[in-house]
Amino acid sequence: MVTDWSYWAVQTLNGLQLSMLLFLLSVGLTVIFGLLHFVNLAHGALYGLGAYIGISAAAATGSYWAGFAAAPIVVALTGMLLYLGLMKRMRQAGPMNQVLVTLGLIFVFVDVFRLIWGDLAIGTAAPAIFSGRSDVFGVVYPTYRLFIIALGAIVMAALALVLSRTQLGAMIRAGVDNDQMAACLGVNVERIFFIVFCVGCALAGLAGAVAVPVFSAHPDMGTEILISTLIVVVVGGMGSLRGAVAGSFLVGFAQTFGAVLVPEVASLLIYALLAGVLVFRPTGLFPARA
Repeated sequence: MVTDWSYWAVQTLNGLQLSMLLFLLSVGLTVIFGLLHFVNLAHGALYGLGAYIGISAAAATGSYWAGFAAAPIVVALTGMLLYLGLMKRMRQAGPMNQVLVTLGLIFVFVDVFRLIWGDLAIGTAAPAIFSGRSDVFGVVYPTYRLFIIALGAIVMAALALVLSRTQLGAMIRAGVDNDQMAACLGVNVERIFFIVFCVGCALAGLAGAVAVPVFSAHPDMGTEILISTLIVVVVGGMGSLRGAVAGSFLVGFAQTFGAVLVPEVASLLIYALLAGVLVFRPTGLFPARA
């Protein structure tokens, strides 16, 4: 098995697929951290909400794509209500209060998931066009997982284009670098905050909807992935798209190959990675600002 290159090719694709899911979830969180300086631990719960919305919409319409479209919209609207009703008021409350409030939101979401969808894990089928397996350079791999890799790459490229080539991207980068100076120069920082928060929530919902054909949805799914997502943000550096990309790949491949090569200590690898990065680069690999 060790000398079989196709085995390692499959593990590489597994690492890519996990990295793309982590990227979809972490990119919104890292920009929210960097721009709003807001510690939003409820981001993982929004990922769970996206998964459940995707399942319900697919079951109601008989189409996976209905859930794929509905999840980011519903989660963005939920994020909008959370921001206007709660998080906007908490922005000046300090990180400890933000942690406590968003930690409480996690438990609220988990209980809502249990009340509406129950305790048992549920899922949905992959769309027919991406069912089955595909041949990639002689390696047979599930087509739906290749779709996740392609979707993550498309979102990554689109965000890079928006952030580097558009006026909105320039205003976001200015706000991350120095929000007070950006406001003095006429940038409506509050509106930028609101847009970034809603887009981050929509991406978390999209990640949830995309993940359910591979990982079943259950009430604690958002809590389980939250730790990995926070490690991605810290390792990559807050507020940075490059940091989200680098952190997602490092954590995704560490988890995948750790489970294959050293399963006894696989769960510790991402914490060792976090500790190593914090020792040598306390602000992360590619922070938006030092």
